[in-house]
Amino acid sequence: MADLQRLYITECPRDAMQGWKSVIPTETKINYLNSLLKVGFDILDCGSFVSAKAIPQMADTKDVLSSIEYTPEGTELLVIIANIRGAEQAAEFKQISYMGFPFSVSPTFQMRNTNSTMNASLETVKTMHRLCKDSGKKSVVYLSMGFGNPYGDEYSPKLVYEWASRLSDLGIDVISLADTVGMADPNLISEVTGYVVNKLPGQAISVHLHATYNDAAAKVKAALDTGCRRIDGAIKGIGGCPMAKDELVGNMPTELI
Repeated sequence: MADLQRLYITECPRDAMQGWKSVIPTETKINYLNSLLKVGFDILDCGSFVSAKAIPQMADTKDVLSSIEYTPEGTELLVIIANIRGAEQAAEFKQISYMGFPFSVSPTFQMRNTNSTMNASLETVKTMHRLCKDSGKKSVVYLSMGFGNPYGDEYSPKLVYEWASRLSDLGIDVISLADTVGMADPNLISEVTGYVVNKLPGQAISVHLHATYNDAAAKVKAALDTGCRRIDGAIKGIGGCPMAKDELVGNMPTELI
């Protein structure tokens, strides 16, 4: 069982790179990831097995994984999958420790992000989790739009907790509350994260917050004050979700965690 008291930092170059407008050469990605592996982050969100048409920047994830200087005793690697095919592909790589799936509490964003309904996505989560167990990996589910959505879909902290509870009952290793479009302020982060952390003792809960340099520190403090001990970031706050809005909302700057 994970230590729920120590702080775990996930560095997310995948999230930083995926919306970059120009294609980043594979060799450049490999060199950058190798430099990050030397830092000692707990987890490196390094790529994704998703449609190359949807996220062309991640089309070379297989080549990147085959070439980076990974060591089993060092930083653990995480990749994002969006469907069962992607999970099956990820399961073939021994270097990967975590598979992550974006499950949105907003049905509009679930369709927009993975082209599937919430019910179908839940079945994908179940299959991903089984593949993780069969291949010695851990499962992560991101509760996208976990702090509200711009689409007018139903939202409340209770709704987030209800989905988190269902995922916890499935045995998901890590549940990540994701502020996909940067809507949350510190008070909402405290309310939602505190509700989930307190209701699900023993479950590993993380936050994937999007922020600016002006509000990042306050958002991190709000999450940590609830007892959450897993934080995602990206150096310099680069990136965001290209499937959410036309303009990217920056990631949490890792240097401010």
